[in-house]
Amino acid sequence: MRWLMGLVVLVALAQPAGAAEQELELQVDGRTMLATLRTPAPMTPDTPLVVMTHGTLAHKDMEIIQDVAKALEQRGIASLAHTLSLGLDRRKGMYDCATRHDYVVDDAVAEIGDWVAKARGMSRFVVTLGHSRGGNQVARYLAASEAPPVAGAVLLAPVTAKADADLRASYAQTYGKPLGPLLEKATKAVAAGRGGEWMDAPGFIYCRNAVVTARAFVSFYGADAGQDTAALAARLKLPVLVLAATKDAVVPDVIASFTPLADSSGGRVQLATIEDADHFFRDLFAEDVADRIAEFIKQAR
Repeated sequence: MRWLMGLVVLVALAQPAGAAEQELELQVDGRTMLATLRTPAPMTPDTPLVVMTHGTLAHKDMEIIQDVAKALEQRGIASLAHTLSLGLDRRKGMYDCATRHDYVVDDAVAEIGDWVAKARGMSRFVVTLGHSRGGNQVARYLAASEAPPVAGAVLLAPVTAKADADLRASYAQTYGKPLGPLLEKATKAVAAGRGGEWMDAPGFIYCRNAVVTARAFVSFYGADAGQDTAALAARLKLPVLVLAATKDAVVPDVIASFTPLADSSGGRVQLATIEDADHFFRDLFAEDVADRIAEFIKQAR
């Protein structure tokens, strides 16, 4: 059973115009998870707060997360950007490919829920945001509950079913060995109750020559309807904003994937495009993202 031991404020740094930045720790199942809370001035229980989840093997301090969080603060919106533990204690920075991999999709779902629970102690109006694979993980978290404890969701260049399938299909070309035999070996180990068994893989996610547990390999490469972020969003009852970059080379089919849903949802799912932005919405494109989020929050309140 997951349980929370508390939220510890490590650092509070004064920001311009009375804004604040706090480094937070959350103790869960013997691991310490890290987050950054950015709040505008004044910060009250009515101030909107966005819980931000990063993309694959990334972290809370990556450029896109920081830039969007700072832009939101300038618009009077607080943010709580957290780093997924990926099975590690006090994880910082990008996941080191030399480190063994032992984590599954549902780990992220549970951790998002932990941070949302804390966010609700600070604000009456909480919105979840996920970038890239984080968008899929946010959608999984929301779809797992009949009544999610948030007011809405922002999916920023979310992973699509096609993008995920393309990644699996290109495994042999990328790593020099076919995926099938490796996945079969891992699947059999999991079925036999040996999910924690270590495997040497020519590649795992973005890491070459990786050491990975069978359960982690199956979780990432096995057949999973939950990889279809648009299908998950279709099941939700709350407002959803999908932001697509017109020059996204990482997930190039966000617009094609979500247009049918946006057209048929009666306005519950909004699809907006950021012209000329790439997958990471660099530089001033973060301001465009924040503008869209601020308008979405205004509509949802």
